[in-house]
Amino acid sequence: MEQRRAGIDRRSVPGTAPSITHQCELLGISRSGLYYQAKGITDEEHELMKMIDRQYLLTPFYGARKMAVELTRQTGLPVNRKRVRRLMQLMGIRALYRRPRTSKPSSGHHIYPYLLRDLKITQPNQVWAADITYIPMAKGFMYLVAIIDWYSRYVISWRLSNTMDDDFCVAALEEALSKGTPEIFNTDQGSQFTGEAFTGLLKEHDIKISMDGKGSYNDNLFIERLWRTVKYEEVYLKAYKDGGEARISLGEYFRFYNTIRPHQSLGYRTPAEVHGYIMENTVTKVVKSSVTNTVGMAGLSLSKAPFLSY
Repeated sequence: MEQRRAGIDRRSVPGTAPSITHQCELLGISRSGLYYQAKGITDEEHELMKMIDRQYLLTPFYGARKMAVELTRQTGLPVNRKRVRRLMQLMGIRALYRRPRTSKPSSGHHIYPYLLRDLKITQPNQVWAADITYIPMAKGFMYLVAIIDWYSRYVISWRLSNTMDDDFCVAALEEALSKGTPEIFNTDQGSQFTGEAFTGLLKEHDIKISMDGKGSYNDNLFIERLWRTVKYEEVYLKAYKDGGEARISLGEYFRFYNTIRPHQSLGYRTPAEVHGYIMENTVTKVVKSSVTNTVGMAGLSLSKAPFLSY
């Protein structure tokens, strides 16, 4: 929106073409929206956002109404439901549950099917997934996007941003694709993932696109678990003073998460061990079989080194 507002030539003289009204129409913004100035976030609202974030990890099925009731209980002060809804929208979160299809999706983008239902995921680089979460800081907040390998839980790339534009998501995807290529890429239906910049990049690499049902928690369960782990083991223990400190600290944590921290679901191995070990065995089997069956090596992507973004 800010980029579109910046594209308006406000020096336009009445009676000349194009007028400011016509420029607004061409750029898809209202005349009143041109002069709108967003209200800043107060210190009180920053504290509420931190509380919402913590509560959301515990009860992701809470909508604004129940969240407002819970915050009222915790603070002992009345918390307005509309205010909570506005802050949840700003944070990019919504109650997660299976919703009936009572309305059609907007015509602004193509909706892709969910391809992971009943799919057996048996190796790295079969399915990657991406999501965005809110990161609180001492003053203010940022957004974190991460791309993980579904099988090994390996964090392939990540980026921080102070806006919800799609640029940081595309940058994370470009880095991830420089290190490997999945068969399927799964996201939610957020505008950062449905835009042409993101989906076009996936299509260029012949990757199948999968998208969750709106508000469905289980469709992208593993990355939701990643957010819970990152926040309880890293974010909530720190109070990042700025984006630079957050990047350094999160970089150190993701290195720990990928290469040192054992995962119970992985047989107490690290994501790096599972990701590298499975790929190495796959290559070994192909090499052995190629002696007798002449199996081609094209398409294999070795991903044994830790993938970290800064």
